[in-house]
Amino acid sequence: MIDTETLHNVVTAIKDAAETGLPQLGRYIGAGIAMIGAIGTGIGQGYAAGKASEAVARNPEAESKIRTMMIVGCAIAETSAIYCLIIAILLVFVG
Repeated sequence: MIDTETLHNVVTAIKDAAETGLPQLGRYIGAGIAMIGAIGTGIGQGYAAGKASEAVARNPEAESKIRTMMIVGCAIAETSAIYCLIIAILLVFVG
């Protein structure tokens, strides 16, 4: 059985930890988790650039069309990384 003094010490320790740095730690962990969404954007843009390079190597005359389509596609894909960054900034500085 837990005596009241031990229980009081545990509750006091948790309260002190929560008041000092635990909320800030939670914000940093949340910001890191939010930035995981940017990994997919980087992988997708790298894949698109590689396929665009292959397409230009096969058909050099269509380079301007391929480049335009790749830039538009990468810009659309980049929006998810920007949203992740905004969430991370809000968690760290506003949270």
